[in-house]
Amino acid sequence: MTPAPGTPGGAAAAASPGGIPAPPGAATPPGDRRAPHRRPTAAGRGARLFDRAVVVAYEAGSWTLGRLPLGPTARVGGLVADGVYRLWPEKRRHVRANAVRVLGTDPDDPRADDLARAVFRNQVRWVVEGMHLLRMSPAEQVAQFHGPTERLRAIWQESKGVILVGLHFGNGEAAIAALAQVGLPVHALAEDTTYEELFERLTARRREWGLETIRWRNLREVYRVLRAGRILGLLVDWGYRPDDQPVRFLGSWTTLPAGPAVLAARTGATIVPFWTIRRPDGAFVGGIGAPILVTSTEPAEIARATQAIADALEPVVRKAPEQWCVFQPIWPEDRADEAALAARARDLTGAGIPSAGIRGAAS
Repeated sequence: MTPAPGTPGGAAAAASPGGIPAPPGAATPPGDRRAPHRRPTAAGRGARLFDRAVVVAYEAGSWTLGRLPLGPTARVGGLVADGVYRLWPEKRRHVRANAVRVLGTDPDDPRADDLARAVFRNQVRWVVEGMHLLRMSPAEQVAQFHGPTERLRAIWQESKGVILVGLHFGNGEAAIAALAQVGLPVHALAEDTTYEELFERLTARRREWGLETIRWRNLREVYRVLRAGRILGLLVDWGYRPDDQPVRFLGSWTTLPAGPAVLAARTGATIVPFWTIRRPDGAFVGGIGAPILVTSTEPAEIARATQAIADALEPVVRKAPEQWCVFQPIWPEDRADEAALAARARDLTGAGIPSAGIRGAAS
């Protein structure tokens, strides 16, 4: 559900895994289901040594940092994050622009810089936490997560499959690992990263926890999992795309992928907004929003359900915006584009998209 460790936004964030574009019953293209940037080419074969070097570096870092106390390691990582913030102008600009929207402030407000730096620090902390997570016992993974596990289990048992929909927020991997360890049949839809061998290594380790990973192009497996009544986790904040579903989010018009709503309509699965917030003591608190049922693939119904997802996730971002580690633009840069999105929403519903009325209904 997350980009490659240490690579904010991943390498193919524009190919939103939340999009799920294929119609029901459509055959998955034969052969390699990896993202286009990962398919074998002459140049790709020549890059295998670099791919391997990345794996060795990550394994060495995991072996070392995973044995050191998390707090001091994360603080040192924060200094590294500050350096990355200064040296990566493109990502700095994107994260700062998102911070301005979250804060609802002027672009010159220094608080936007403070928030953007905090996002970079939390991304590095997530990497370090991931290294610790790989070395934890199942009991330790479960103990560090506090959330409505039994409520989620009850929703799953009463549903024809569940689609957990979230953001790059807190540390969702810690939550998903804990859910898998307590016996929930969780499958995570994942962008398959820039580094193929690292992706395979992490996938194998997650499988040891009981967590299955689905490559984002493997649509046949996505539908199979949901039609089997299991749980699919996916993220929807892969960056603004003008052709996605218009929604109001944090006070401004943007888009989210319609994929979760379309999947729910076609399979009968229940959408459950899901998030994980990091506590000051390093543990994680999970939450879920009110279940969202999608009755058809009619445009107005898809619009309603997608807006309901946005409404459920918005209060979480407001509560701890520094933990929202997204490194792509979430809103259009041109305010005129927002007006166009609002007009599209009115065309879809006849009167704009109302709030789904589920703010505060999370637990």
